[in-house]
Amino acid sequence: MKTFRNAVLYLSAACVIVPTAWAQTGRGQATPPAQSAPKPAPPAAKPPAAAPQTPAIRPPELHVISRELPNGLRIIMVEDHAAPVINLQMWYHVGSKDEKTGRSGFAHLFEHLMFKGSAHVPAEEHSRFIEAFGGFDNAFTADDMTVFWESFPNNYLERVLWLEADRLGSLNVDQANFESEREVVKEERRVRVDNQPYGRVIEDLYAKAFDVHPYHHTTIGSMDDLNKATISDVRDFFHTFYRPDNVTMIIVGDFSADQATSWLQKYFGGIPKPAQPLVRSIAQEPAQTAEKRFTNSYANSPLPAVVIGYKVPAQYTPDSYPLDLASNILSGGESGRLYRKLVYEDQIAVQVSGAGNFTEDPNLFFAISIMNQGRTSVEGEKEIHDVLDAMKTTPIPADELEKAKNQEIAAFILGRETSKEKADALGRYAVIGKNPGLINTDLSNYLKVTAADIERVARQYFTAARATVLTVEPPKGAPTGPGQQQNQENKQ
Repeated sequence: MKTFRNAVLYLSAACVIVPTAWAQTGRGQATPPAQSAPKPAPPAAKPPAAAPQTPAIRPPELHVISRELPNGLRIIMVEDHAAPVINLQMWYHVGSKDEKTGRSGFAHLFEHLMFKGSAHVPAEEHSRFIEAFGGFDNAFTADDMTVFWESFPNNYLERVLWLEADRLGSLNVDQANFESEREVVKEERRVRVDNQPYGRVIEDLYAKAFDVHPYHHTTIGSMDDLNKATISDVRDFFHTFYRPDNVTMIIVGDFSADQATSWLQKYFGGIPKPAQPLVRSIAQEPAQTAEKRFTNSYANSPLPAVVIGYKVPAQYTPDSYPLDLASNILSGGESGRLYRKLVYEDQIAVQVSGAGNFTEDPNLFFAISIMNQGRTSVEGEKEIHDVLDAMKTTPIPADELEKAKNQEIAAFILGRETSKEKADALGRYAVIGKNPGLINTDLSNYLKVTAADIERVARQYFTAARATVLTVEPPKGAPTGPGQQQNQENKQ
């Protein structure tokens, strides 16, 4: 299944990236290159006379083994003996939505701090051990979780479990580590957000779209909050959320589940569950009843743009499936409706996309357009509305719906080629979906979606009452193209 992270835009020509920090941040992960200039899309195919049948293709079922230690640590395991490799992931159920107002960026900060040493492992040695085993590791932070993972030869499972237990039970959260990693996070923000053209549009959109829910701030955090943070604040955050009963461990690969459970009890069993229960105080966003609009200019964003965010339900709720298929239809390659209309046919935009950011709580469905030189954000917004409105009144042709479903089938099958990909899916199903067994059944939720379902959710969710609209105008003094010059003359 596609996530918002996979739909992040990479803009061409005068634009660079709209940053990956919109959805999640990753430790030491390079930013992918910009796409090449748009290629002409082929003519749209006419609907077939008879509705095609979606093939009855399913990925092989996985045998999912679930265990739980007395201290609350949950373990989800899948034995796969095809190759002598294991992927292990630690899903801490804490993300940027768990941060208090004025304390943004803490979840991402701890992604970094978890590599700064523990009682028996010096700073940065965790990754060096994994590399010495012949493996590799990384981590990422998102709205709802922080995930640490490593892939390694199967004969090192016991040692990796010991490494993970040591940093959970005895992380070194001292002043020096805190200050050094805070500077790393601040620099990451400069590179990924502040210094990127259009880098702040999503951050600004979220701040307007959400009044009380903590999704109103993005995972990267703000400079002010990071500068104001104290070592006491950081330690409180760690002790609140980094506890065994807030962790789901995923193990996929060539190992014995019984042997792994024995080692887990040996190394994690002694980490106590805190006496104080974990209480989450997530403010629930009130229903939006009217469109929100605002306009910004950014010194490093030379072309007009429009970003529309519609409030949509949480991931794995019934309406998330037709909405996710709608994003395939809108932006599933160069034949997607938004690209075809704004980039290929009318040539008013250099890049356009639409995708749902489906998370644990209700979030936003985006429609985004970066305008071509000489075009305006008003034109972009109108054409986006035209494309979305067509979904509300005209059923999706059978072949277009079949294509969207085939894309989901391919994603499910190709998303199980490696142990890591299986573990990625299991972790999300277990932590966000509360049911790891969804890995064997979730595809059916897509395949049963009808054209009427997509038409219904388009009418229900793509409405002004659910929308927050950000228009981006070039800063004063920016060069104007022929179309912009003509627009100025018409106003005089």
